[in-house]
Amino acid sequence: MADIAKLVEELSKLTVLEAAELATALEEEWGVSAAAAVAVAGPAAGGGDGGAAAEEKDEFDVILTGDGGKKIQVIKEVRAITGLGLTEAKGLVEGAPKPLKEGVAKAEAEEIKGKIEAAGGTVELK
Repeated sequence: MADIAKLVEELSKLTVLEAAELATALEEEWGVSAAAAVAVAGPAAGGGDGGAAAEEKDEFDVILTGDGGKKIQVIKEVRAITGLGLTEAKGLVEGAPKPLKEGVAKAEAEEIKGKIEAAGGTVELK
């Protein structure tokens, strides 16, 4: 049991990107989905370090993956979300996939995703 506690402690130190890489490696190695791995790891975390792991999972990068053929509407929404000027927002949209915001809370990431999708664009949360 001490080995499991140590493993959980080490896993809670991972960054969001490292955790995503770990999930992908587990999927490839054992043929399990990331959702199943989190479900297995979640109860093992218990109470102590579970809070730290949950905090990391609450931070997401919002990646614009495309304009969905509605470039002007998406550029307007990107400007509103990021505060970028017209030229910078246009460059970001045309250069997709590009990060819109990094390290944002889950609620804010979902809100941004909804706004971009309503404008016709596509977004990925990482």
